[in-house]
Amino acid sequence: MDVDALTFLRRDHQSVLGMLEVLDGAPRGDGAVESGLDTMVTNLIIAESQHEAIEEQFFWPAVRHWLDNGNAMADYAVAQEQAGKKLLQRLEDGKPGEPDYHDALEEFITAARKHIAYEQDDVWPRMAELVTEEELEKIGAKMEAAKKVAPTRPHPMTPPNAVVQKTMGLGASTVDHVRDAVTGRDEKNPPDAPKP
Repeated sequence: MDVDALTFLRRDHQSVLGMLEVLDGAPRGDGAVESGLDTMVTNLIIAESQHEAIEEQFFWPAVRHWLDNGNAMADYAVAQEQAGKKLLQRLEDGKPGEPDYHDALEEFITAARKHIAYEQDDVWPRMAELVTEEELEKIGAKMEAAKKVAPTRPHPMTPPNAVVQKTMGLGASTVDHVRDAVTGRDEKNPPDAPKP
């Protein structure tokens, strides 16, 4: 049986929320370098980059299509995601111990929790109410397939549009995966959340 879109997203959110819990209050300065913070943050960047790209390709277009106020809901969520990608890019470009790195991490933790709450509390109940289980399973299957080839870096300058994500995003994803393999970063790729 295919996993429906909301179950797929819930698994991703649980994984990300777990990472945020571990990263909240992360040590600064020399302690940050010695703590392995860079590996944990890399896992967060990979997980969030994949998650947001998949949502932009499949979930937000579905929200726009199925909900009366879907455009407004999706616009609000995508704006949150774009702001989050800029914070992730600061983390990608920085290093533990640098003040901006830690500022970006703290800002991201707060913003990500707010974004997840918005999705789960405001968007998902409407989707569950108005979209058939069969349609949610179709969306979920597409999202699950897309995760295997999703970008592993934030790409904040790539427009958050489904068509762009499926074309330019695919190119960016290919480059990401090659870079990850060459640098060994792919070994840090977080495993998928366990299936229920």
